[in-house]
Amino acid sequence: MSGNQRERMSSVDTAWLRMDRPSNLMMISGVLILRERVTFARLKKTLTDRFLRFERFRKRPLQTPAGSSWQTDDEFDIANHLERVALPGRAGKAELEAFVSALAGTPLDPARPLWQFHLIERFDGGSAVVVRIHHCYADGIALIQVMLSLTDADRDGNAAGPVPPPPSASADDDALAEPIGPLAGAMQFARQAGATLIEKGVGLWHDPGRAVALADQGAALTAEIVRLATMGEDSATRFKGKPGVAKRVAWADPVPLAEVKAIGRAYDCSINDVLLSSVAGALRSYLQQHGDAVDGLSLRALVPVNLRPPEKAYKLGNRFGLVFLDLPLGIANPVERLYAVRANMQSLKGSYQPVLSLGILAAMGAGPKVLQEQLLALLAKNATAVMTNVPGPQQPLFLAGASIASMMFWVPQSGDIGIGVSILSYDGAVQFGVISDRHLCPDPDLLIERFAPELEQLVLATLLAPWPWNEPPDARTMESALFAGE
Repeated sequence: MSGNQRERMSSVDTAWLRMDRPSNLMMISGVLILRERVTFARLKKTLTDRFLRFERFRKRPLQTPAGSSWQTDDEFDIANHLERVALPGRAGKAELEAFVSALAGTPLDPARPLWQFHLIERFDGGSAVVVRIHHCYADGIALIQVMLSLTDADRDGNAAGPVPPPPSASADDDALAEPIGPLAGAMQFARQAGATLIEKGVGLWHDPGRAVALADQGAALTAEIVRLATMGEDSATRFKGKPGVAKRVAWADPVPLAEVKAIGRAYDCSINDVLLSSVAGALRSYLQQHGDAVDGLSLRALVPVNLRPPEKAYKLGNRFGLVFLDLPLGIANPVERLYAVRANMQSLKGSYQPVLSLGILAAMGAGPKVLQEQLLALLAKNATAVMTNVPGPQQPLFLAGASIASMMFWVPQSGDIGIGVSILSYDGAVQFGVISDRHLCPDPDLLIERFAPELEQLVLATLLAPWPWNEPPDARTMESALFAGE
């Protein structure tokens, strides 16, 4: 691999590259279930023609004492990144989950670009495609655009998926280099704050006029730094501990998106509120099933927040921040729990947490790796899970001539976080998946089984409520309706 063509890697992407550790590999994994069988040759042509339009995927990350960069792989061969797989036994969902679980704990080859596709030609009457891409290449919003660019709106490929614009020779992948509306100046301040936290000056504060203009933002960011520094360690549950190498993945049957929207309208809540409340209920039920106490329990999750302008969704790289969301597992009433999640989410709206976290990541990528490790360990203690919700396409799509029945993905967990929850909507349905450490949560399928019943409890509460409504019913009304027969 003698290529000398190199491109500077952004400090944020560098931070994600450095986060790799045997117990938590920084890979985004995904599965596409296809109703018909796909041939190896057809998928290979699709990847060659469309996936490789993104030049970044012909490059591998290179870390040096002077910093990280993207190096062109002069010996690139797609055969090293596309593999044909035959599942054992019945080749059903259980076997596919076991295969993806094994891949989740297996690192990609650092001598090559860090991505790989696996084609399972025979799966449940059709085929399945498993993809792994290192997080340093892109975040979930960008990768959804990448995957959409591989698809067609019809089986014959007459209507191709979105084509990415040609790359600009002067394009800057630094997440903090692009202004994002009123957050632009705040992001520069956040980067300086992050650098201070890791004891490395970044030197972005040169304009006194801007400093005065951002005084209010600076105060708000300072308050967020104090809140972050004084945030107590998250509740001790079986989900917390020292993760190992082995992982487990599971996913639920899709549920109708229209049902989730109807619940949200009934309670004046967002779709995200409804989904995260159902996740909290599933976690509560799982802990109860294992004999754990849940009264008064709150569990903190890291929730990604997109900071990328919609028109830049196609660009690779990582442009998102994180917020710490408290999930009220101690609340038994599903409607009361939904309102509590909504209140917690609303308290984070307008927060500088996402901007601050992105600034900290940028500063970590620019600073010494040892300090990044220390800060990551500190932040990971404050959360138990990573939870992400990515909106996907709402029309049926085709990949290499086969219709996509469903799709799912799993996010990595940083530090010692041992569980990740992923939610993806596609073609009028919502898919719910979990990746967990085998030692901390060896049976994520039991957690997955609780998601749909939690949604159904909210549907039942809605149907049993007094009609007509002049305003969304409160939790007490719903509790009376749910338990009137007891």
